[in-house]
Amino acid sequence: MRSSTILSLVIAFVLAAAAVFGMREYLSDQKARLLAMNGMKAEERTLVVAATPMRFGDRIRSENLRAIPWPSNETPAGSFVSIELVVGNDAQPRYAMAAIDPGEPVLSSKITGTGERATLSAALDQGMKAVSIRVNDVLGVAGFVRPSDRVDVLLTRVVRGPAGNDQTFVDVLLQGVKVLAVDQTADERKDEPSVVKTVTFEVTTDEAQRLTLGSSIGTLSLALRNVASSSVEQTRPITVADLGGGPMATELGKDLEKQLPEPPKQVQIVEQKVEPVLPVEPKWVTVGVWNTTKREEHRVGLVQ
Repeated sequence: MRSSTILSLVIAFVLAAAAVFGMREYLSDQKARLLAMNGMKAEERTLVVAATPMRFGDRIRSENLRAIPWPSNETPAGSFVSIELVVGNDAQPRYAMAAIDPGEPVLSSKITGTGERATLSAALDQGMKAVSIRVNDVLGVAGFVRPSDRVDVLLTRVVRGPAGNDQTFVDVLLQGVKVLAVDQTADERKDEPSVVKTVTFEVTTDEAQRLTLGSSIGTLSLALRNVASSSVEQTRPITVADLGGGPMATELGKDLEKQLPEPPKQVQIVEQKVEPVLPVEPKWVTVGVWNTTKREEHRVGLVQ
């Protein structure tokens, strides 16, 4: 056997032995790590959620809550880790400020502080006011306006012009106003439409003045917005002169005019006055004279 072959076998044996030794060391190290992790007791984390539905004004009771395991180290902002921290004591109870469904985490923003009452004033943001207006089944969008919806407030009023004539205007008074309550209901999870008499808005001081003045000089009506609509639109006052078929009818009218054939051209008939033609007076007459054998004619001039 050649010396090169023997040397190759020796090197291969050494490398194989080194690989086996390294793998055994790696497996031993991983086994030790797993044993150490199993021996450590994991820290238990819990999160308080609602066990039964709670609505605005409901008192927070322990039977309405339950604590569930929470595997993550991160918890929702304002959440609670124990039921005792949520309930408080009998002398200083807590109340729900918003609807909380079963399985939903109980957050500090949705309940009152210890000993505080569940009032509408506690639900207002800093610097905001609550103003109510009177509506009916038509002005209130047939009862489909619910708490937490966004609406535009329209003002219909009559303005007397300089000439003494009255002109009716419709203006967009406010846009994107948040509805706090309808009648005495502040539960946004109640989705059944109902005819209401009053709607309460969350507005600034300036908007509260506009609403109060508008309700005294005209009629206020609501326009329900899309839940994702938050932009401010450019509007203008609408008068009676703007009423018509609308932009869609105008476009349809233009398309119809293009499709119609051209009308026939009108021919104007002019009546001409025709003078009567009088017969020409003869200047002579013809007189026939018979002889015995033939007839002779003679022209005799007429006296003019």
